[in-house]
This record gives sequence, C-alpha cells and structure tokens, in this order.
Amino acid sequence: MRQTKKFLLLISITLLAVVQVYSQSGKIEFTEFTLENGLHVILHRDTGTPIVVVSVMYNVGSKHENPDRTGFAHFFEHLMFEGTQNIPRGEYAKIVENAGGVLNAFTSNDRTYYYELLPSNQLELGLWLESERMLHATVDSIGIQTQKQVVLEEKKQRVDNTPYGTMFEETFKRAFTEHPYRWQTIGDPEHIMAAEDEEFLDFYNKFYVPDNAVLVIAGDIDKEQTKNLVNKYFADIPKGASPNNYQKIIEPMLKGEVRDTIFDNVQLPLIIQAYRSPAMKTEDHYAMDMLNTLLSTGQSSRLYRELVDNKKLALMLASFPMSLVEPSLSLVFALPNMEIDPYELEKAIDAEVDKVKKDLIPDSEFQKLRNQFENNIVSGNQRMATIAQNLATYHTYFKDASLVNNELEKYMAVTREDIQRVANKYFRPENRVVLYYMPNK
Repeated sequence: MRQTKKFLLLISITLLAVVQVYSQSGKIEFTEFTLENGLHVILHRDTGTPIVVVSVMYNVGSKHENPDRTGFAHFFEHLMFEGTQNIPRGEYAKIVENAGGVLNAFTSNDRTYYYELLPSNQLELGLWLESERMLHATVDSIGIQTQKQVVLEEKKQRVDNTPYGTMFEETFKRAFTEHPYRWQTIGDPEHIMAAEDEEFLDFYNKFYVPDNAVLVIAGDIDKEQTKNLVNKYFADIPKGASPNNYQKIIEPMLKGEVRDTIFDNVQLPLIIQAYRSPAMKTEDHYAMDMLNTLLSTGQSSRLYRELVDNKKLALMLASFPMSLVEPSLSLVFALPNMEIDPYELEKAIDAEVDKVKKDLIPDSEFQKLRNQFENNIVSGNQRMATIAQNLATYHTYFKDASLVNNELEKYMAVTREDIQRVANKYFRPENRVVLYYMPNK
C-alpha cells in the first residue's frame, strides 16, 4: 500500500510538472507541408509516450450536402470502414485492433474526421490504412445496402426511440430556414434510401480526395522518416476532379421569438431555449462559451446552484454553445422538478440570465471561470488525440493550424464586460427558439 501511495504521489508530481512546463511554453510545435496533389500534412513530434495518432479530416460535413440528399457525410463515416480494394470487407477495424490500436470517426455539420491511435512502431500501418480508403474505398452495392440498414437502425435507436431524441432536429429546423445547419448530420432516412449507388460514388469522388483533406500525424515519430512514408503512401493519389465549392449562406435574423410545443413519448417536460449565436474564432464566441460555463457547468454554476439546489425547480440544467464554423446556436436545456410548471422554471432561468445582463460577475467568480478554461485547455493538450484533432480542425476550418496555440490566449482576453455584453447581445427573447417537450398523456 505504501509503495502504491508513493507511486501515485510520483505520478501526481510528474503531471503537475508537465502542466507547469506547458503553461510556461504554451506552444504546440508542429511542421506542415503540402503535397503536389493538394494533401496538407501536419506533423507533431512528442516522444513522451510510444504512441502515434494517424488522422485525416475531410472538409465535408452535413452542410455540404444536397438538401434532397441529407445524411451522406454521416453515411460515409460508416461506409469508409467497409473495406478497400486491398482490405477485405469488415477487416479494417480488426487490422487496427490486432496491432494494439484503437480507431474511431466523427461527423459534424462542418467536417468528417477519422483517426487511429497506434503503438508508434505501427505508424506505417496507419498511413497505409488511411491512404487505402482515400484512394480505394469500397463503394459498391453490397456495402451501400448494408450501411443503409445500419444508418436506419442508428436513427431509430438514437433519435426516434430515445426520449427527447428529436430535440436537435426540431430546434434547428425552427432556428434556420435557409442555411444547411437546418438539417441534422444523421440526415433523412428517405433521402438515404432513395439514393442510387452512383450518387454515393460521386460524393466519394468529390469530397474524399487529397486536396479536400488534411493528414495529421502526432506522437513518437521521426519527422524525416514520417515525411518519406507520407510521400510513399499519399503522393500518387490523384487530385479530385470536382473542387469543393461550398458557398456560405447568410441566415436571416429571426423575426421574433419562435415558440412551439412538441408532445412526445416522454415522462417529464423538457424546456429548450436556443439562441442564435456567433461563429467559432470570433471574439464573441469565446465570451459566449465562458457565459455558458458560468451558467451551467458544475454544481456550483449559477443555474444549478439557484434552480436545482436552492429553489428545487429543476432536476437538470445544461447550457452550451454549438461550436460551428458559421453562426449557429447556444442552447439551454432544463428538466423541471416534479409538480413544477415548466413556465415557472423558464421564467426562473430568464431571471438568472438577467442578473448577468445587469451586473458584472464578481472578480472571484470570474477568476474561477478563467481557471476552469485554463485547466481544460492545458490538460486537453496533454493528450495526443486531442492535439491531432485540434490541429486538423483549425487547418480545415480556417487554414491556420497555428490557432491551436492561441486558444488559451483568446479565452484569457475575455473580460467581465465581454461576458455581460454578449449576454445582452445574444440572450434576447427575439433572438431565440423556445420548445417545450411535453408528455403525450
């Protein structure tokens, strides 16, 4: 037991030292270059642990889809694991797992991300795997029909048969009328089922190409050796024939508060307040993120402390901004306590927000908020997977991976006055959608 305590103490001291070193240097070092076929490559070397992350982010999300064919980006998140010309169907994940690695993929409104976390001596394997599905992914009738059923079942489980599962769909389609953020990444099952094989193949050939992607390799690597391997597996992949010519759509302002009630198979009411909010990388975005954390993150947050602990009006509260490339939504969710009128809880939420609008938050509360963000960012950048994803995200969204080193600085530049200002600017009734989910009975 004594040895265990000594070991845990040593680990704690080591982690503290790492955080202190990061706080002093504050920079993630990386190298980047672009192949002739347009593939952008970012390398981050860290020899602290014998692991490596091989990741590819494609500049394609649900916003790039045809309004009559939604769900394609999410569909390909599944289809890209089917196999390739050189990897038998269903074997992709097994190859990674047999090499001692893990893998996953994510789709959002703005991008699609794939990664493998492997022992560092399996770097070449990871590069071969990602180059295979960039060039030789199996997009055929068998895989398409299989994944159509998978996607249908996923929507049934995650959305249709889950309490409040449609809340994002119902909220976003009321908040947006023209912008493609109005549909969800999982898409419309009717669109997926109606699509022909050729439509999926065209989507793959347009978006899953080197000049629409960034390859990030982070971990225990030799940079020169890694560059040679990148050239070996990716340099010969041809450019896409059809460029990604996504055109931003400016969503008009709401003409006033949108209110609606949805009756569903739920046991308790749910209140949703969705405020139109600023895009990522804007100064207002950082202040809005801190405002939402102030309101609902942790049991000492304002909404939780006042409405859950003190007044017993709510069972649960959450508030967070959707971090998207273009202006989107900041969401507040609340479950009323038993026998509490949802409208009473909604008015109580508004009253707490009004306090932030009226008065600057105390210095002590502001410092606590700053500490939370500093801790989250510093600790997040100790994980190789997080570093790789952040580098890929900043390049894909803004063509500037160095923004990864400015994130903490941006949050630390937010003032108490900024938080009060964005509360007044965005948390206005005429700038929001309010939904009540009510039990059918």
